[in-house]
Amino acid sequence: MPETITMPLAPMEPNDVADAFAYIRARFVGDIDTAGAIADDVGPEQLHQLLVDVAARVFIPVTAVDDHDGEPCAHSFLAAALGRLLLELLCHGVCLGGLPGAADTITRFTENILTEDGDVAGVLRQLEAAGMKQAMDAHPAHRTTV
Repeated sequence: MPETITMPLAPMEPNDVADAFAYIRARFVGDIDTAGAIADDVGPEQLHQLLVDVAARVFIPVTAVDDHDGEPCAHSFLAAALGRLLLELLCHGVCLGGLPGAADTITRFTENILTEDGDVAGVLRQLEAAGMKQAMDAHPAHRTTV
């Protein structure tokens, strides 16, 4: 699993953001050939870790809510536990722990939780852009190579 999820997550490398979202997008549109090529290029274990890193950046901010007058309440603890459970399943789950399961879980979470108008691809692009901005701000040497 990525860094402790109670601490702010360190930015990903720009190339890692690009690889992870290229795989997620390929799975989303059913382009198995491209998804397979990305997995072969990056390596299945490395790509799985990148997908878990992306998932942490998507799940944790959404599930770690404490907006009940600024104080955590029972629901915020439950939501945070669900976010951690999703990450655990992606790390160690039998059916979700593989590359397709991890990418599809991120897509389903995006569709069911983050998307109001049905534009899953648009929300995935926004998530990628936010991740890429954070990565480029943290790793300015990559600005000319990505």
